Amino acid sequence: MQQGSGFLSQRQRRLAWLGFLLAAIQAPVAAKLVDDSSWLFSLVVALMVATVIIADDGARRQPAQARSSD
Repeated sequence: MQQGSGFLSQRQRRLAWLGFLLAAIQAPVAAKLVDDSSWLFSLVVALMVATVIIADDGARRQPAQARSSD
């Protein structure tokens, strides 16, 4: 059984992980330094990027034949 490939290339996947880590690290730092709630934007961006990474993982774990019959 062959594994399918995701919709992100390997480079896009690495950049998504980098973006996730940077946004996830920046959110608590901004929360500590800034009085308003603008740090929530970084948290939302990190969650959106994490959702894309999880969706790509799901597409990669799905067998290639199962996706082609959809």
